Amino acid sequence: MLDYPSLAAIAAVVREGSFEKAAQVMGITPSAVSQRVRGYEERLGIALVIRGQPCTATKQGRELCAHFDKVRLLEADLTTIPAGVTPHGLRPSLSIAVNADSLATWFPHAMTDFAQKTGMLVELTLEDEGHTADRLRTGDVLAVVTSDPTPVAGSKTIALGALGYVACASPAFVERHFPTGIDGNSLATAPVMQFNRKDELQGRWAKASWGVELNAPTHWIPSTQAFLDLACAGLAWGLQPETLAKPHIDAGTLIELAPEHSIKVPLFWTVSRLHAQALHVMTDAVKKAAQRHLQAAAV
Repeated sequence: MLDYPSLAAIAAVVREGSFEKAAQVMGITPSAVSQRVRGYEERLGIALVIRGQPCTATKQGRELCAHFDKVRLLEADLTTIPAGVTPHGLRPSLSIAVNADSLATWFPHAMTDFAQKTGMLVELTLEDEGHTADRLRTGDVLAVVTSDPTPVAGSKTIALGALGYVACASPAFVERHFPTGIDGNSLATAPVMQFNRKDELQGRWAKASWGVELNAPTHWIPSTQAFLDLACAGLAWGLQPETLAKPHIDAGTLIELAPEHSIKVPLFWTVSRLHAQALHVMTDAVKKAAQRHLQAAAV
């Protein structure tokens, strides 16, 4: 039999990063939190929490936290429990992994719709769209926005549409680095921006559009807004979400490098088959927001 009060303490420590913050959330003393965690670890004979700054979960601890998150969502469906409360004193939240560009464009519409309808909280994990599904496989989250249509055990995948991207740079940057146009040689020397080491979008564009392997001086910019701002400032070129770039292109602060060579990234919603009402409401909100704001995926 699982000890859910102890699991609540473990989940709170892992989520909040410390025993003190977990105690504040649970409304008990740090000593009580520590006793619950230590006592459960002793009963199971395994470590569940790695003490540090912040505290993190062991593999077994992550599995138990994932189970506890599912239990909280199911408990939230019980009509005998007041809205926003579970028997363990923690307000339920829905854990989702999403890519930064979706979060900066269409996904907030889905989140707001969900929160207004349920009163529940959302806990987001930012991850590259090609790797968000890994977070679902490990049990870190219950749903993901992903570019990977590969099935995940115990989940269902729904095609959403595509996020359109255009390659852009400032007029001054274009004049300086592409004075005679874009070709393999100029792409090899013009500074480019990449979101992180998992970001392959600029390389895909260069390969598909110009047939070259991109190996240019690279700025690493892990922020969608900074990606856009720094392109406007003339730092480098990069692929921008079309909806964010269009006002700047219209205003002349950005130039689309090759209008005939845009990229569409197909997106999918992969969600646990757990029979929790919150997951159904969020899925409906995601589908509605995607229908309104995403492009049709290329066939």
